[in-house]
Amino acid sequence: MNIACCVPESAEFEQLQAILARAGFDSEQFVSEVRLLHALRRRNFDLIVLDTGHDRLDKDRLLSWLNCRIDERTPVILLSSAPSAEQVALALDVGADDFIGKPFAAIELVARVNALLRRSNRRSVRRTIELLGFALDRSACSFLDNGMPVELTPREFTMAWLFFSTPNTYLSRESISIAIWGVDSDITGRTIEQHIYKLRKKLKLGTERGVIIRTAYTQGYRLEMCA
Repeated sequence: MNIACCVPESAEFEQLQAILARAGFDSEQFVSEVRLLHALRRRNFDLIVLDTGHDRLDKDRLLSWLNCRIDERTPVILLSSAPSAEQVALALDVGADDFIGKPFAAIELVARVNALLRRSNRRSVRRTIELLGFALDRSACSFLDNGMPVELTPREFTMAWLFFSTPNTYLSRESISIAIWGVDSDITGRTIEQHIYKLRKKLKLGTERGVIIRTAYTQGYRLEMCA
């Protein structure tokens, strides 16, 4: 079993690695979420451990990251220092599978990892989205607008899925780049903007339809419902 650990601090990863190794698991460190997303484009892991650090959870950032994963069936455990009940509820509501407060007991961590791995084969994965007359089917890569098919390229469909699965949540340029092209540095903002322009045009998005893709220079892009 191979576990991807997004744990920036080397000392904390070494402690986690030792615990997992004693339980028979291999683990690999990733110092940032972007690097982990990049690796997930090329490799499969049995489980992901994501350390959120000492800060309060940012719902938009976490939701953006969880929805940009390629394989939604891979279970995710979040680690955080001194979590509140509200933080635990937030993490589980936006798609994490488990939440462990730090410091944690080795026996508890291993038990939770084993429990998630046992359940992972039975997880249901979201395959369809219906929103304001739009219908997306991930299995068939089909997009319908009020029942009429819209021809999208594979990249355009992936981009549409990212936006429609996380309405009103900003997706960073880095996350979009990795989810669609599998790289985090070679795709310029202009390339992403061109693809978003084409998507807006094909889907006829605008205020008159009640759905727009908003651009924020420092935050990225989001699908937004307007009154």
